[in-house]
Amino acid sequence: MTMKCPQCQCDNKDQSKTCRKCGVNLQLPPLWQPSWRWHLRTLGIIYVIIIILFFVMKSLLKPYVRQLPPEVTPWLNGKTSSDAPHK
Repeated sequence: MTMKCPQCQCDNKDQSKTCRKCGVNLQLPPLWQPSWRWHLRTLGIIYVIIIILFFVMKSLLKPYVRQLPPEVTPWLNGKTSSDAPHK
């Protein structure tokens, strides 16, 4: 397998450290590596956006949510089965 030089497009071996034609360093370190602070800040921003979107969507969709009758959900009204009338 060969690797092309980004400057002169000459074919070089994959293990080559420099180009055999122009001498350009082929093993440059990446330009940027994120730190743990960057990850924390990015995740914090994402979580804040998700929380804000949740409350915005909840308020926008509130008129379209139907209410369940209390007979279907007696536990929401604080009633227990012993409070219910017997047939």
